[in-house]
Amino acid sequence: MEAGGVADTLLSGSCLLFTLGMFSTGLSDLRHMWMTRRVDNVQFLPFLTTDVNNLSWLSYGTLKGDGTLIIVNAVGAVLQTLYILVYLHYCPRKGAVLLQTATLLGVLLLGFGYFWLLVPNIEARLQQLGLFCSVFTISMYLSPLTDLAKVIQTKSTQRLSFSLTIATLLTSASWTLYGYQLRDPYIMVPNLPGILTSVIRLWLFWKYPQEQDRNYQLLQT
Repeated sequence: MEAGGVADTLLSGSCLLFTLGMFSTGLSDLRHMWMTRRVDNVQFLPFLTTDVNNLSWLSYGTLKGDGTLIIVNAVGAVLQTLYILVYLHYCPRKGAVLLQTATLLGVLLLGFGYFWLLVPNIEARLQQLGLFCSVFTISMYLSPLTDLAKVIQTKSTQRLSFSLTIATLLTSASWTLYGYQLRDPYIMVPNLPGILTSVIRLWLFWKYPQEQDRNYQLLQT
């Protein structure tokens, strides 16, 4: 196998490994809900938005014929759907959760209807779908900025997950390189904010270490 082929295979494998590793971080929440039969402080919206994101990129990968995108997002969609179903099962107040789910699924169905029925040109469909996926992914990466502001305000990284930060950094970097390799800006550009926010989180972990977090909590009690 040529050097270029080996590099391509390694990069594709890195995207698969790091992304599935990031998705699997939700297994701890799944285990918590399963063992306690309660949702407690588990957040529902990240499961839902990630599922919609996976389904959108799965459509893009299918249209593009990209096996890496198809495998990653198919597995991701299955995992996120499992998280959603377990959350719905144990959630005491299902009304708001079902409304959020119906709203996002409605938007997703309208989008798919538009792309597959009203945009007959394959190239135009690929570009518009890629743009939609890019904007949605960027919004997901930038949404935790409010949490980062609270971390700076409280000088506590208690609300942040170090393992998820590392997983996000590795995933974003691998997909950025993958998009650059394919000369696909729709894959490359939306992962740059993931690198940026992960670096900011790592800086916050360095500035406000866990020991300081414990002291901060003691002062608050």
